[in-house]
Amino acid sequence: MHIGIDGLPLTSPKTGVGHYTFELARALAQAAPENTFELVYPSSYPLVTLDKNQAGNDLPGNLKLERVPVGPLARRWWSNGLPRYVRRNRIELFHGTNYDVPLWRRCPTVLTIHDLSLVLHPQTHQKRSVRRARRRLPLMARTADAIITPTESIRKEVCDHLGIDAEKVFAIPEAARSSFRPMEFAATEDTRRRLAIGDEFLLAVGTIEPRKNLRTLVAAFEQVIVERPQTSLQLVIAGGRGWLSGPLFDAIEKSPVRDRLILTDYLHDEELRALYASCRAFIYPSIYEGFGLPPLEAMACGAPVIASNIPALAETTGTAALLFDPVNAADLARNILALLRNENLRDKLSNDGRRRASEFSWNRSATETLSVYTDALNEFTSRGRAGARKKIFTQP
Repeated sequence: MHIGIDGLPLTSPKTGVGHYTFELARALAQAAPENTFELVYPSSYPLVTLDKNQAGNDLPGNLKLERVPVGPLARRWWSNGLPRYVRRNRIELFHGTNYDVPLWRRCPTVLTIHDLSLVLHPQTHQKRSVRRARRRLPLMARTADAIITPTESIRKEVCDHLGIDAEKVFAIPEAARSSFRPMEFAATEDTRRRLAIGDEFLLAVGTIEPRKNLRTLVAAFEQVIVERPQTSLQLVIAGGRGWLSGPLFDAIEKSPVRDRLILTDYLHDEELRALYASCRAFIYPSIYEGFGLPPLEAMACGAPVIASNIPALAETTGTAALLFDPVNAADLARNILALLRNENLRDKLSNDGRRRASEFSWNRSATETLSVYTDALNEFTSRGRAGARKKIFTQP
């Protein structure tokens, strides 16, 4: 079988959706070597290049990156360019990993909906993105033969808010990348010194945008320093600058602890691993998530985790994290202080977190996704839009 996968999330520095797309595509190709997979994107976007010297960037022989030449008409990628490419290259199933699938149906399609933030929390996004999502997302959800969500909580939201039949939506968890694993504290020194990070710090990771709720984290950190004024503790925020981030930077500029706040910008996996493995605690204060990869990455590296008590994060972290009310800075400060004062609690969360992270794998995600592909083809053929009914894969 010839399967196409949306390669657009790889045309910019990888964050959550980009990592999901790449890791899943590679795991799919490894799990189904009898099939061919290609990550497809138009030439109107930057060329995707993989650093072959960086661990984890190798591609199986049955997976390739395909940059499709497009002219003025085919630049309308979802409505024209991609449907034409699907037809000409006999792609037998297409997986839209970032909320979009081809508008003209040439083959079965699977759609990944990571969350409904643009619908449920529009105030945390740019207005044009909200308008586009409200117009397109219900259409894409109806068009796709099957939908994948990262958690059961998002699966329920998709059914409830988009009016999708529950039998069409499948919750398949993601996983931490293999590069994230514990390392000795001494081995993290070079990375920390280069970033001006000391021996004691709290860590937050993610694109800087309103939904990540970093202003609450800064407020909680200020309270922690009031309680422990003699500490050398720092707060490190690792992530690229996103949309509507001005208020956070204003709050940092006015903060009485601004000299202890470090913003590193976007970091690569080996740098992140060093920070995950050496932080006193990893904190994820987001007000809404679809899954929460950073907490799982931190757990895989042995960091004790404090996370928002919201459905998706509670589902992902299980009982291996301290959870707090994301609108209550004092609650977060109490949890941070509890960890700083109790080494046994830190050790317990570290051990529990590693065990929890080990329960997830990209191989599991790929195997379950292959099963969804089979369901999508069967649904497509049952509607009379394809040839004889058949199964794509033989599941192990």
